[in-house]
Amino acid sequence: MDNKFNLTREQNVFIAKRNIVDYIWKSANLEGIGVTYPETQAIYDGGIVNGLTVDQIIVINNLKYAWEFILENEEINYDISSLAYIHKLTCDKLVLENDLGKLRTTPVNIGGTTWKPEFPFESKIKKELASILNEPTKTKTEIAIEVMLWIMRRQIFIDGNKRVAMLFANKIMIDNGCGIISISQENQPIFLEKLIKFYETSDNSDLKKWIYDTSIDGIDLNNN
Repeated sequence: MDNKFNLTREQNVFIAKRNIVDYIWKSANLEGIGVTYPETQAIYDGGIVNGLTVDQIIVINNLKYAWEFILENEEINYDISSLAYIHKLTCDKLVLENDLGKLRTTPVNIGGTTWKPEFPFESKIKKELASILNEPTKTKTEIAIEVMLWIMRRQIFIDGNKRVAMLFANKIMIDNGCGIISISQENQPIFLEKLIKFYETSDNSDLKKWIYDTSIDGIDLNNN
């Protein structure tokens, strides 16, 4: 699985900033936060939007702060501490304070399936994460996709796992100039259907290829 894009980090950051509202809008909707693109733009710009719940507005603002974090901080380790911090940013005021940045300690139910994830013990999480990140035969794009899917299936946190997973994966993508993972609105039902199958089987091959084929955004500025 080759890298689709070979950008500098600065080029990749430029692309991300140019499309940041679109990425936030898609990410929010992927987790069932029903906001429109204009509403997302207005919230991002600090405007007042009528007709939305407090939580919907908080989700957008939190995603804004989390994106700013991954774009403005290059020298950050890809580890459980970074995952925890991204969770704090994305879920601030949305989950209990004691759950922010903390590994889940209660069972969770996944909509659309009876499958239940095991509890995320820290030592095992660290080992699994390191194993994915340090695979020498895979490109950064493939590693980023695998890490994203692993976080989603592992359900490390009590809530917000898809948001955290995409942000963490995109930190890897952007730092290595590989583009940006973003699930389009029209593709989200397909993604969620494939995600359920991945949850139930632990086989990520079909979903990983589908994401690679349909959901990596970028422009090879070096060829312009």
